[in-house]
Amino acid sequence: MYLTYTVYVLILALLIWGGKFAGFKKDQFHEDSSSLDSFMSLRGFAAIGVILHHISQEDAFQQANGFSKPGELSIFVNAGFLFVAIFFFCSGFGLIKSLETKPDYFNGFIKKRVVKTLVIPYYVSIVIYGILRFASGERLPPMQWITHIIGITMMNQYAWYPIIASILYIAFYLFFKNIKNRKISYCLMALVIVALGMIFCVNGHFPWFAGPKNWWLSQTGELQSKWWTQQQIWWLSGEWWINSCPAFLIGMLFAQFETQIREWFKKFYWGKLLLVIFVTFITFALSSYGQMRFGWWTEWSGRGPDIDRKIATYFCVIPYSMMFAVMFFTIMLKYKVSNPVSRFFGKYSLETYMMNLIAITAFRFLLYKPSRQYGNIVLQKPGHYNMAIYFVAVFAVTILLGLLYKFLCRLITHRLRSGTKD
Repeated sequence: MYLTYTVYVLILALLIWGGKFAGFKKDQFHEDSSSLDSFMSLRGFAAIGVILHHISQEDAFQQANGFSKPGELSIFVNAGFLFVAIFFFCSGFGLIKSLETKPDYFNGFIKKRVVKTLVIPYYVSIVIYGILRFASGERLPPMQWITHIIGITMMNQYAWYPIIASILYIAFYLFFKNIKNRKISYCLMALVIVALGMIFCVNGHFPWFAGPKNWWLSQTGELQSKWWTQQQIWWLSGEWWINSCPAFLIGMLFAQFETQIREWFKKFYWGKLLLVIFVTFITFALSSYGQMRFGWWTEWSGRGPDIDRKIATYFCVIPYSMMFAVMFFTIMLKYKVSNPVSRFFGKYSLETYMMNLIAITAFRFLLYKPSRQYGNIVLQKPGHYNMAIYFVAVFAVTILLGLLYKFLCRLITHRLRSGTKD
């Protein structure tokens, strides 16, 4: 577990480095806790958390200490959606603040905030991943290449975030530009978010409706070999698409009522902080209960897709992602952190996220050895030194690729802008 403890120490150091405590007195608060710099650092920590989550999900890390003990970085295995919830919270918060402070904010909104920021990076990642997958010897059916290149199926399995963010941004644009009543706009945003959740609950993890009931439970069969019936192929085919985006609405509401919320917290702050932490723990317990009692992967229950159980799980889980973001907002009223590392990852959070799968995949040779009989076998090295090397390599290459990816996106955006002017 030395790798896990080392990571804990490094995270603690990052939380201390550049940390500022407002003070214990009742009138001492960080009035800039929701500033651009503060939220950039918060997103930076979330970006680091997402990378740790992806690393921890490797079988080698989960099996590092045997099947009876937690693996390396086990605390991050199921925490990915919480870190992404912070992204959504900050995005929703930023949209409302920009709407309130920038004249004519909707002029060019789709072009600047959707096409330039999300759509172009999405398709650039498709090109990058397509080239690498082909160069690595992967050969897909022609139709799968076509749907991947169009973008309606997932060339990069991590690229779901810009898709969901684009949907939410477009909904925000349509509602808040055309509807004067903010209450109606917020209600419609909530409906869109819940609708996304329901689409997944019906979709499931793969096209279960492609054949007879429980066809996927058979080890043989024609549908088992079809590329379009596999997991993580189509949009909204996983709970990770939808279990964090409700925090987007919470961020919007906190921005709308920030003054009132701040004033409320300033009275008996420490008691209210404990209350927020307690409520967050309750939502964690509810989330755990929902996933154990009902579950996301209900397709394997033998009862068909079990859509109703997915819906129950959804409503048990989303309060946790919302409260997790609220908890950090509350803590930052008194204690916030900003250092070069957090700011860097905050600035390049999307880029490191989108490129992370390349690094995760490229260095798997450090974790596994091929076996004709068992597929990949986990490599057990003394002190798990191979996992430490893998950990460092993934972070380093993710950063380098993120910078290159940012450069390519800027270059293509500039070219497109120049072409439009011509």
